[in-house]
Amino acid sequence: MSRIRIGAQHLNLGVLQENIDRRLGGWEADGVPRRIWVHDGTVWIADPVAAAANSDLENRLGWLTAPAKLEKAAAEFTAFAAEVRAAGLDRVLLLGMGGSSLAPEVLMRVFGCRERGLSLTVLDSTHPAAVLRAAETHPPERTLYVVASKSGGTTETLSFMEYFYGLAASRLKEPGSRFVALTDPGSKLEKTARERGFFRVFSTPPEVGGRYSALTPFGMLPAALLGMDLADFAARAVAMAVACGAPRPAAENPGLVLGAALGELALAGRDKLLLVTAPRLRPFGAWVEQLVAESTGKQGRGILPVVDLPAELPASPAPDQYVVILRLAGENVDLPRVYAAAAARRELPLITIELPEIADLAQEFYRWEMATATVGAVLGINPFDQPDVEAAKIKARELMTQYAETGSLPAPAADFTSAFWDIHGLGATDYGATGVTALTAFIDRRQPGDYVTVAAFLPALAEITEELEQLRMVLWRKTGAAVTLGFGPRFLHSTGQLHKGDGNRGLIIQLTADADGAPLPVPGTDYDFATLISAQAGGDYGALRDAGRRVCRLHFHEEPAAGIKRLREFFDD
Repeated sequence: MSRIRIGAQHLNLGVLQENIDRRLGGWEADGVPRRIWVHDGTVWIADPVAAAANSDLENRLGWLTAPAKLEKAAAEFTAFAAEVRAAGLDRVLLLGMGGSSLAPEVLMRVFGCRERGLSLTVLDSTHPAAVLRAAETHPPERTLYVVASKSGGTTETLSFMEYFYGLAASRLKEPGSRFVALTDPGSKLEKTARERGFFRVFSTPPEVGGRYSALTPFGMLPAALLGMDLADFAARAVAMAVACGAPRPAAENPGLVLGAALGELALAGRDKLLLVTAPRLRPFGAWVEQLVAESTGKQGRGILPVVDLPAELPASPAPDQYVVILRLAGENVDLPRVYAAAAARRELPLITIELPEIADLAQEFYRWEMATATVGAVLGINPFDQPDVEAAKIKARELMTQYAETGSLPAPAADFTSAFWDIHGLGATDYGATGVTALTAFIDRRQPGDYVTVAAFLPALAEITEELEQLRMVLWRKTGAAVTLGFGPRFLHSTGQLHKGDGNRGLIIQLTADADGAPLPVPGTDYDFATLISAQAGGDYGALRDAGRRVCRLHFHEEPAAGIKRLREFFDD
């Protein structure tokens, strides 16, 4: 391995650079770089008593030393991967949500299955079509099932586990031999794993929150199974950790500089982060989206990451936007033409990060963790909690209780041809045949600084994803606002926090559809996957309404791709 270089970072932020320099100077004077490393909660909450009372501040900073611990654990994970290959398995299905699954998915999509590695797929959708597709391509005779849940009680993950354990039990004498658990010590999942004789149980660090866990076993065990060189990956992460270390002056600390920039941009009203990446780095955007949105979207503040951008955007830059370019050394990344012109005129703030090599993605996991944590210090929020994520879970559990008692969930009022289920935020809830007019009014009520989110509780099949991306661009062109797309329940563990915790900037269009085919029961429960995802959609809708958010819910009784196409054509008229 050649000498490791730190990825260069360039800021072109115009007059805001003075604010950033002032912020970094203040942090240096106040000893913030050192205080972060000694887990001083007053970095985020000035009152020492209040900071000490908020356990998330001081007990969720284990990610600071994760690279050094990875260097020690790399050999263990690599040896385990060899054991799995020796057992005759050739593929991995990771069952998880949010922080437990996004880093592995990024690594698989960026690096692929290496020599002597196993192919890896992530299942993070409770839609029955997604579960069935995973089952068809991951038979227990050839598959290692990695059950990943920090708390060990995540409903989606445990439902996946029960389904695939039942599948393995129907075909194998020792079904537990095909399962691995990644979970905090003492969790419900750990107990179940030991009772069922799982192949291995790996303990995950309780002092690291899920979205900051890329460089812990949650990300690095799957990396070893892919056949990645963990020793090299760890060394690159350590190099960035040293560059962000306590002795480094704030103005020379890559993570603090990026955090100060993102925070000051948000304070200045630029709270839409448009991430433009080199093609090979594109999957990294989903991880950044979760980290930034879930960490900052609370107490009426937040930064909205906008990822997976097309080559050309259908509207000019808005004054609430800025761009971060993530590229590889020697490669150019072209901005959409109108954005490039605005950046050239210095009307659009621009941050460029350049990775020396593709393996230096290890550095970026750490840089963005440090930056996101310090954004919290700028905005005066706790970047390690997620208070509004639980609200949707509570609502979903209430609906599941109703299902257990009555055998049904509240049904959509009608399909798209005649009505919308509900449109909230305009002073009424049942528009009946006037649904089309109401939806137009819903979008037209946007204000400067708003964004639009399409929240699709649908399977991420190619034809559905393609139609949703086209709908996204139509909405962007129609509104001039940034438009994001999320698949449920996955986004509930990322941007779902921002939707409920920011300054009510979002216009949220939730899409649901009838389940197709026979029910897919979850073994050991009284529900099936279609009921579960319906309850999760209803739970999120209820939580959004309780938070006073602007949300409409559209339910398709037809095939979803066809329904989305008609919706797009309606907006495109």
